[in-house]
Amino acid sequence: MSKTSLSCVLGAILGVILEIPAPGQAIRIASAVDNARRITLSGHLNPKARPEFDQGRVAPSLEIPYMTVMLSPTPAQQADLTQLLAAQQTPGSPDYHHWLTPEQFAARFGVNQADLDTISRWLESQGLTVVSVARGRNSIAFKGYAAQVEAAFAIELHEYLVNGETHFANSSDPSVPAAFSGVVTGIRGLTDFRLKPRIHLRPMFTSSDGQHSLAPDDFATIYNVAPLYAAGINGTGQSMVIAGQTAINLSDIQTYRSNYGLPANNPQIMTVPGSRAPGIVSSDLAEADLDLELSGAVARNATILFVYTEDVMNAVQYAIDQDLAPVVSVSYGDCEAETPATDLSAYRSWAQQGNAEGITWFAPSGDNGAADCNDSQHPGLAVDAPASVPEVTGVGGTEFVEGTGNYWSSKNSSTGASALSYIPETTWNDSQQDGTPSASGGGVSAFFPKPSWQTGPGVPNDNARDVPDVALNASADHDGFLVYTGGSTQIFGGTSTGAPSFAGITVLLNQYVVSKGIQSSPGMGNLNAALYAQAQSNPAAFHNVTTGNNIVTTSCPRRESCGFTPVGYFAAPGYNLTTGLGSVDVNHLITGWNGSNGPATASSTAMTLLANLNTIAPSETSYVTASVTSTNGSTPTGSISFEANGTSLGAAGLSGVGSTATATLAVTGSELPLGSATITAVYNGSSSVTASLAVNVTSSGSGGGAPSVAAVVNPASYQPALAPGGILTVFGSGLAPSTASATSLPLPVSLDGVAALVNGVAAPLYYAASGLLNVQIPYQTATGAATLSINNNGVVTTQQITISAAAPAIFTDPTGAIVPDPSVPRGQVAYVYITGYGSVSPAISTGAAPSSSTPLNDLPQPTQSVSVTVGGVPATIQFIGITAGLTGAMQVNFVVPDSVPTGPQPVVVTVGGIPSSAASLTVN
Repeated sequence: MSKTSLSCVLGAILGVILEIPAPGQAIRIASAVDNARRITLSGHLNPKARPEFDQGRVAPSLEIPYMTVMLSPTPAQQADLTQLLAAQQTPGSPDYHHWLTPEQFAARFGVNQADLDTISRWLESQGLTVVSVARGRNSIAFKGYAAQVEAAFAIELHEYLVNGETHFANSSDPSVPAAFSGVVTGIRGLTDFRLKPRIHLRPMFTSSDGQHSLAPDDFATIYNVAPLYAAGINGTGQSMVIAGQTAINLSDIQTYRSNYGLPANNPQIMTVPGSRAPGIVSSDLAEADLDLELSGAVARNATILFVYTEDVMNAVQYAIDQDLAPVVSVSYGDCEAETPATDLSAYRSWAQQGNAEGITWFAPSGDNGAADCNDSQHPGLAVDAPASVPEVTGVGGTEFVEGTGNYWSSKNSSTGASALSYIPETTWNDSQQDGTPSASGGGVSAFFPKPSWQTGPGVPNDNARDVPDVALNASADHDGFLVYTGGSTQIFGGTSTGAPSFAGITVLLNQYVVSKGIQSSPGMGNLNAALYAQAQSNPAAFHNVTTGNNIVTTSCPRRESCGFTPVGYFAAPGYNLTTGLGSVDVNHLITGWNGSNGPATASSTAMTLLANLNTIAPSETSYVTASVTSTNGSTPTGSISFEANGTSLGAAGLSGVGSTATATLAVTGSELPLGSATITAVYNGSSSVTASLAVNVTSSGSGGGAPSVAAVVNPASYQPALAPGGILTVFGSGLAPSTASATSLPLPVSLDGVAALVNGVAAPLYYAASGLLNVQIPYQTATGAATLSINNNGVVTTQQITISAAAPAIFTDPTGAIVPDPSVPRGQVAYVYITGYGSVSPAISTGAAPSSSTPLNDLPQPTQSVSVTVGGVPATIQFIGITAGLTGAMQVNFVVPDSVPTGPQPVVVTVGGIPSSAASLTVN
């Protein structure tokens, strides 16, 4: 085949040139903004603002310092976001754990800048002041006085006296100009009802009934964090956000860390710009101190950002929109049934943005058992928000049960610890002894549907989001956490102890996956998808809580009965509505983590079985290839056993990168019975995964000719210089019975009965013809001498080749000019396609190509250094990577230096110190 025709074949395979357009969205506010034509925004009434509590209109001069206009994506954008979030948690997807920046999120899912400007101008025309616009282009913060707010949104703001506290709230749903329909979906901040901290205080500091209190090293022992500290996994280099709604006394945090032998590590304190920062709020101070101290007790060397404002949820939104850290914890909540629908929708919008950015958000499941509202208005079953949001990890509560075991030392260590080992747990429920609901929140959401990842033994088939996801100790009575607050040590429990503690655990996980090279950067996004899979693939990481319940009787003053029917759930094996998946063995959880769900096993993989031909003669050979793809992002390892009609054919080891590995066995017709035979492949793990195919053995066989190899070269340089992941071209005769091309990705391992192996590993095919094969070299191929095997319908030939770490070569046209654009002015961007670049990061499976939605910064790039010269002058590389549609080839964009003379100039790409042959670029 001529070089011209070969270029045509490769051009069809390699796809199109990378385009980097400026992203944007269509303008959605197309009509004039007319205040007389309005739409009502439903779901804004707070159930606590009941008519019997109404105290009349607020003063017109009441200043409302921070409100937000919530902006909605289009249905197409939301569908795209939903698809992206699923792909980010799907191992093997090009989007797997590839996180967006706020600007990338805005460009793909936000509102057009022109629409933002239109809404901002309207707010200002109503006398309101725009405070800020979200980086994600999905909200606008503003402030104003009550009279202005009432006029702008056609509402009245009233005062309400609820449980001895005075609040303001809107007495009807707001409205906005009809031109904003579908864009503006909610207004937050029209009320000052706030979420409540999920914290419980032990009545007495000391106890004579065998109870203990948890110091940081007690938690590290019980939940097996200590081995990670010994290995240097302590949060160094990582960060998390604690959200609050009070200022703090830094000295309390410092004293706590000093008391329990923790290194000095002050939190970084910040407020939400434009909002009103409160001073010390006594009802919130203990929660803030607890969150900062317990999260820092787990992730001891991490940077902790304390973000606070008058409304803790504004702090959460700010942390997510600014992408401040990959972990966010908030220990506040409210009954889902008494949370306005617009707030629930806002929480999910923020959580989805955070997940897309790689942020994991933790929240407590509530302290009122299964009847979260704990009032006469909603005395029945209910769950806590924001823990009920599917994109938030809800943390429930357990309680230690020592029984007759010896789990505590008689003396404390120098760090105040006395726990000796893990202590069995039951569901936290101290309601009877406390005389008021004091139990792990859990149950079924009435607002959010069942997420696809919430599956496994025990998960109810209820078509609804179930809460909690996991649990940790939460009993203040037995045994509470030591917290230094308000200048003294106190003992606390409640599910707000579990949220910051699990946030700290996830910080350690982020450090681990980066230090082990499992991920290039921290961030887990929606951790729930991995936790539910881990519970099945890595069960040693969980302490399944099978006893106890979260049954409570609501609205009961302390030590009194109120007569309502008790409601709740019992714990049971597997997932349950009291403690979720249970508590965790942190060391097992983290060290068993590979990709998202731990090492690939049979229970986390899928397998396909292919043969290059299904009809052979006794003297012919068929390559039978098992392809194993993990569902958790890790590379499958081990071996595949092959058998035919119950008789063993042998085994072959798996080899691969990314989420796919293959094992290939050469099977001759003489090993099989004449007629039809069924070949079965078995991959053993915690269970077996099998795949089968039928092969016919006939006296005539497939009729394929004997292949003959004349040369094996790099198709871009025509030199015998080859590298892992690159393309090789085989010239010869009898290589294939006819002409065939790959028509889709990933590339097939067989075309028209033709297959190829490199060192026994299946090598995908681009093109097959009698005189030519185009093959991708497996990424896992070792450097040095290698054996290329070609099987043309049962007849096999081998050829020795040499593999180098890099063998860069530039694709050109027949004249040696770069393709597709051989002429570029000085100072402008030119691009070339190369092969032979060697290993890449992030890893990608052989034969596969990145998704078109993969962010540019996340595309696979060479692990070795790359440089470009034009006319001998170094050029600035603007972009390099394997783009959508490319397999075995890579695009390199570079700026033609201004100092290069005009006319034809040589272009050389160097990878790992190895230069390519020169290609020609005409500079004009």
